[in-house]
Amino acid sequence: MLLFGADLLEEYFLRSLPLSYSDAKALEIRERARKLDTASLKANLSRSYTVSSTACSDQEIFLLVLVCSSPGNRTRRNAIRQTWGNVTDTTGYAVLTLFALGRPASVEAQQEIDEESQKHRDIIEGSFIDCPATQTQKMMMIVEWVVTFCPHARYTLKTDEEMFVGIPSLAGYLLSLTQLEDVYSGRVIHQGVPDRDPQSPSFVPIHQYPEEFYPDYCDRRAFVMSQDVVRKVFVAAQEVPTSVPADVFVGICAKKAGITPIHSSRFSGEKHISYNRCCYKFIFTSSNMNEDELFKDWKETSDGKDCSLLETYYSLVSCRVLTYIDKFKQFNLDRIKSEAFHVSD
Repeated sequence: MLLFGADLLEEYFLRSLPLSYSDAKALEIRERARKLDTASLKANLSRSYTVSSTACSDQEIFLLVLVCSSPGNRTRRNAIRQTWGNVTDTTGYAVLTLFALGRPASVEAQQEIDEESQKHRDIIEGSFIDCPATQTQKMMMIVEWVVTFCPHARYTLKTDEEMFVGIPSLAGYLLSLTQLEDVYSGRVIHQGVPDRDPQSPSFVPIHQYPEEFYPDYCDRRAFVMSQDVVRKVFVAAQEVPTSVPADVFVGICAKKAGITPIHSSRFSGEKHISYNRCCYKFIFTSSNMNEDELFKDWKETSDGKDCSLLETYYSLVSCRVLTYIDKFKQFNLDRIKSEAFHVSD
């Protein structure tokens, strides 16, 4: 009861207040998004990407999954292709998984990406060098690409390559929604603080973002946007500084368009959820998955066996308890390492 009470409290306190979009600026963004001319966008934007992916513009895609990946992580992309990224249909609704990359630093690495693109036809590659400083640029590339080349995708899931994604459970959740527009859902971060350390790679100058806190936004590791939200973010992005982190960037754009993020604790955020079959059939994501784990967990959760309500309940309790224990063990291990480091000094 305490564990699930914590879940209910989390859902309550992280539920953002609905934003009003009666102000002129938000209304203007929403109207411009509604009237976007994707044909002219395609002519202007196609030069910015190398797109060796399955054509999407004429398909009715229910869930488009865009995985942010580093150019050198081909093994990880192959693991995703063979596990949860291999889902192309869920209860009769089309699913498409693609990978979003920036360019690698070397010519040899680029040749490998080209070969991989030709083989799998599931890679979108930006014209920028892929590095920590260009992740917001990669996010903007994703938004532009969806609006321009995949305008009929009902929902877009942006996720990272270290994640496990439960496509069937996520699709079931999306199908149950009564709210069909302004869907921007994930693990909501409340009162995130800008990094003001000039030595930090995620430094945000005050003149670029003067507020004390960021608006509520969904954690970067996995969040869903309906097609109208992607369009509104695209329009609002022209006035948002790209120096902020990628997930914050989307949150600021959403706020400008009058969109409130929807929190769900079934998105793990940064947490690795301890494995239990019925638990993994219920949650949407788990972070920091190694490849052996990914293959094993996917094989077990995709076996076709359903879980009863009681099995799901007890599995969630088990998952949560084991996740807390693992977190506590990691905390103690980090503390011991820190103390040993100080003693050695």
